[in-house]
Amino acid sequence: MPAADLVLTGAQVRTLDPGRPTATAVAVHDGVITAVGEAADVRDRLGPGTEVVDLAGAHPVPGPVDAHSHPVWGLDMATGTDLSAVTDLAGLRAALARAERVDGWVVGHGLDHNAFEGRLVHHDLVDGVLDGTPAFLRLYDGHSALANGAALAAAEVTGPRAFAQRAEVVCDAQGRPTGHLVEHAAMDLLAGVVPRPSCAVRRARLLELLSAMAVTGLTGAHVMDGGDLDPVASVARETVLPVRLRFAPWCMPGADEDALRELIELQGRGGRHWAVGGAKFFMDGTVEGGTAWLERPDCHGQGTDAFWPDPQAYAAAVGTLHRAGVRTATHAIGDAAVRHVLDTVASLGPDVQGAHRIEHIETVPDELLPRFVELGVAASLQPPHTGYTRADGTDEWSRRPGTDRAARAWRLRDLREAGATLALGSDWPIAHYDVRAVLATARSPRGAAAQRPGLTALQALEGCTGHAAAAAGESGIAGRIAPGHRADLTALSVDPVHAPGDELADEPVVLTVTGGRVVHRAA
Repeated sequence: MPAADLVLTGAQVRTLDPGRPTATAVAVHDGVITAVGEAADVRDRLGPGTEVVDLAGAHPVPGPVDAHSHPVWGLDMATGTDLSAVTDLAGLRAALARAERVDGWVVGHGLDHNAFEGRLVHHDLVDGVLDGTPAFLRLYDGHSALANGAALAAAEVTGPRAFAQRAEVVCDAQGRPTGHLVEHAAMDLLAGVVPRPSCAVRRARLLELLSAMAVTGLTGAHVMDGGDLDPVASVARETVLPVRLRFAPWCMPGADEDALRELIELQGRGGRHWAVGGAKFFMDGTVEGGTAWLERPDCHGQGTDAFWPDPQAYAAAVGTLHRAGVRTATHAIGDAAVRHVLDTVASLGPDVQGAHRIEHIETVPDELLPRFVELGVAASLQPPHTGYTRADGTDEWSRRPGTDRAARAWRLRDLREAGATLALGSDWPIAHYDVRAVLATARSPRGAAAQRPGLTALQALEGCTGHAAAAAGESGIAGRIAPGHRADLTALSVDPVHAPGDELADEPVVLTVTGGRVVHRAA
């Protein structure tokens, strides 16, 4: 047998492999785990080139995966001034007054809807402090933005527009844009004028981001990006990606046969530590933005429209991809959106188990929970999102859907106990990518979800390992520390199943290994 490239010893391994749940040593060769057991079980794997790491009692687990992330699209979303700490209008105005100008613009991101203090989003609220400087401010949800008057003029946006997807240039009673741009197509109207980092800068930032993710223990991410694969391909040609990326490019309303064929042909494209494997759909937008598809209107009379103006066209597109063997992931936050996706999967016939998943699922009624199991649809949730809500119900997310739907917020434990595959992630840059925080908030959801029971510590860990692997169709090669599985593993300084969540979130990661390669080692 070939000598190991890497051997870990002196460890307290939690394998998540029912056949051997614990161990003290692991051997790796050519990116694959070759032996798991005690020191004697890996001794014959040692060779002159073997790197031996004594973990001194640290706790290796299968490499955590962020089941919903945007490391490429997010490079644009997280550009400019970070507005995530802004809580009110006075704070917003002060932040914009001192914001750095980039190519004559103010570009900001991470702005909380609650900062508008219940007022309608309007450029009049910020124009006075910008002195004619164009500004484009992304709200934290990634589905809306505020453009000030100068920015609208630069893009020649002077009134309402029609779109193939559910999107809106919000206008006042006189037909003048307020600056509130709702959903992707509306925000894209400014794409040609808003400053954007160069390709070289984006490549450098991508590698920096992935390296920072590895420091938190992440070894992989399911990438729900729009399809710009060039930065990843370029970086992967120059170095080994520290985090394994699995892409699901977007399929948007209006996609014709040619567009679907291109998505099918993209499947399998990739290189070392990255590949295309699926397609991403949107069935709705966000609760805070009034674009979540709800079975009853929200408190502003909004939320009754799907992102695909013809929901049956969505079903047809999913069917075409399903018959071609393409896995799908659909953004569905509201109850009507979740129901339609489940109905669509049910219409595909009996051969659907494990091939499709739903992202976000922020409010869902009881009767839909067992359907995830019946249809084999994976549920993909992002526990850190609960931090944008408040336990007293005064935030935009809690107010809009009403108390009954707000009481069904982020049903992590309910979905898991119903028997669903439950994959967990961050949705970076919507929330921070630190997987330790994902695990902690899965155990103790915040705000509107705090009244609901969180996951057990083991369930949370499984959500970022075995269940994430199952959601991607990779259960046979990932999600466990077992011979024949990928050598993706992370050694934590505390046992994530026994340590309190707040302690886990603060403890350093000892070692991160992706594809058998040490990509992070604590100093």
